[in-house]
Amino acid sequence: MGRPKKNPAAAPAKKVAAKKSPAKRGAKKTVAKKTVVAIAPAVAKAQAAVAKVTGAVDAQLAKVAVAAKKQAEAKTKAGKPKATAALKRAAATAGNKVRAEKVKLAPVKAKLRDAKVALKVAEIQAKTAEVEAKAKAVVTEFEASLQAKTEADLKKALADFEKTWTNTRERQVAAKVKARTTKETKKAKAAAKKLAAKAKSLAAPKKAAKKAPKAAVKPVAKKVAPKKKAATKKKVAAKKKSVTKKKTAKKA
Repeated sequence: MGRPKKNPAAAPAKKVAAKKSPAKRGAKKTVAKKTVVAIAPAVAKAQAAVAKVTGAVDAQLAKVAVAAKKQAEAKTKAGKPKATAALKRAAATAGNKVRAEKVKLAPVKAKLRDAKVALKVAEIQAKTAEVEAKAKAVVTEFEASLQAKTEADLKKALADFEKTWTNTRERQVAAKVKARTTKETKKAKAAAKKLAAKAKSLAAPKKAAKKAPKAAVKPVAKKVAPKKKAATKKKVAAKKKSVTKKKTAKKA
């Protein structure tokens, strides 16, 4: 029996499954960004001084270590039974070298202490300045918020005052208009009453004139008129007689 034939449709499927998606290849890892803190110039200067003195201390310590190693070797050689005077002198010299290097180390260490103290002072001063700046920023922000709130409160207060004032003034205007209306109404009624009385008085004589002709129809009024004329004639004649008498008296 021969080997079974491979399925031609299955082989490409395996190859496709083995391929990686291009999206995964191109994906980049997200790296958290570190926040950069600004260092005050005084602090940076103090840090540089500390670093410099630290380097000097390390260098001097290395010299002390080398001298101590040489001293140990010299002591070992000088401690042997067959040690010569030269070896013993070398051991003593090595000991002196160690002491000398340690003497040089002391002031360098003192400088390092001073530099660290100066750095600490600079850091405290920088921290103080930072705290003061933050406090000032907080106060400035608070003041700005108060100013904004003040403007809003002022607008609200003005609006409330305008509303109250307008309502009060409208009530005052209404009261004044009512009082003036009452006053003018009374004046108008009084004037109308006077005009009505005047019109009534003007109308009364006309009614009397209409009634007068009825009274003139009586015959008594006609008889009286001639008597008056006769009396006047008698008076005129008497006056004429008196005048003639006077004239005749003058002629005589």
